[in-house]
Amino acid sequence: MALVIFDLDNTLIAGDSDYSWGEFLVNRNLVDQGHYKTINDKFYADYENGCLDIFKYLEFSLTALVGLSQNKLNKLHRQFMEEMIEPLKLPKAARLIEQHRLAGDRLLVITATNRFIAEPIVKSLGIEELLAADPEIVDGFFTGRIVGIPTYQHGKVERLNSWLQQNDETLDGSYFYSDSINDLTLLLEVANPIAVDPDDALRKEALRRDWEILSLRN
Repeated sequence: MALVIFDLDNTLIAGDSDYSWGEFLVNRNLVDQGHYKTINDKFYADYENGCLDIFKYLEFSLTALVGLSQNKLNKLHRQFMEEMIEPLKLPKAARLIEQHRLAGDRLLVITATNRFIAEPIVKSLGIEELLAADPEIVDGFFTGRIVGIPTYQHGKVERLNSWLQQNDETLDGSYFYSDSINDLTLLLEVANPIAVDPDDALRKEALRRDWEILSLRN
């Protein structure tokens, strides 16, 4: 049995759930459309270019959750799943997950996306274990802040190392599937790094290091 780690966005689904959540809010007129879309687009470009300020981005993305009840948020998320996420699901990703499950591997998703957005998506893919950016909740409401280390770039490695200790796990024989150069530090930690429909920078690294390159879209 091996530990198999997946990135979520643009790896197991054909898009970015965090960005899609912003688009969903804009489409529903739940935020100032012009202002929010401009900032959402800029943060996504920063992410693609490897220069995202994760703390500023999480503050921006979590602001829209502040003051809304859990019932309201859960209803919105169900609509978000149906409208934005279901069309992004990949049959090949489902088969890959099942392949590892049948092999008896332990499945874990690590994503920079906050847990509110990511957890229902991950569960819908049949994976129960998740490391994500954890929003702070006080008296049942989101505060707009996060708790602990964001699961982004080297933060993914830090959070994974803590998880390994807590779960008495190792990276012996481990896999990590990711599309992004932002995950290079974690890809370097595992036994089997696999670039999935990689961005240009990660494709270049994967070719240089002779890593497997896989497409779940084609």
